Amino acid sequence: MGMPVAGRQTLLLIPGLLCDSTVWRAQCADLVDLADCIVADHGDSDSLENMARRALALVPGEASFALAGHSMGGRVALEILRLAPARVTRIALMDTGYQARPPGHAGEAEQTGRKALLDQARAQGMRAMGEAWSRGMLHPDRLGGPVQEEVLRMIERSTPARFEAQIHALLRRPDATPQLVALAAPTLLLCGRDDTWSPVSRHIEMQRLVPEAELVIIENSGHMVTMERPVEVGQAMRKWLAARETNPGKPC
Repeated sequence: MGMPVAGRQTLLLIPGLLCDSTVWRAQCADLVDLADCIVADHGDSDSLENMARRALALVPGEASFALAGHSMGGRVALEILRLAPARVTRIALMDTGYQARPPGHAGEAEQTGRKALLDQARAQGMRAMGEAWSRGMLHPDRLGGPVQEEVLRMIERSTPARFEAQIHALLRRPDATPQLVALAAPTLLLCGRDDTWSPVSRHIEMQRLVPEAELVIIENSGHMVTMERPVEVGQAMRKWLAARETNPGKPC
């Protein structure tokens, strides 16, 4: 794990499933005095490793950077950590997970559920699929409001083919436990209190693997926390960006 950079930092931001720079727009604006923000674009990648390599290519040379990922982007961030641990000065993982798809009934149910959404996207269009899907991603207070509309427009900009590629990547996700247990640099774990996709309990499990990580629970928020509660997320990220590495001698 690299040493923290004094002063201004490069911050590599990784969006989640069917998300683009919109999901990080508020944080890029809020943190402009602290960091040069770069938002990854997954393109048509169909594996987390390919997404990670695309993102790494956005930071030139062997330069170090701070890293944050939301939802599927958190899993991509952990893959970046596996590929280039010496370049990452700190990491923030938001509304995400770290385990591989479970075997047996639970894993089969996940695959079936994701395929049903893909089938709906193909048959009815991305927005229609998004209208059904986003009901579980947002806090109930935001359904029918401007945040849901932003999420729907973001989903609508994507395609069923890209959705299929990203589902393929998620269903074949690796177990990232080794990356978590090796973490030594400032680590932020953040989750919306009412996230039913990546619940608080999962982030508590992650903190058990990274005891020195700060766990921040954002109240009155579902899964899309960076868009639902941008002020609170920005505050947590400011503190994280200012934190000093406590155990620089420990490898990642």
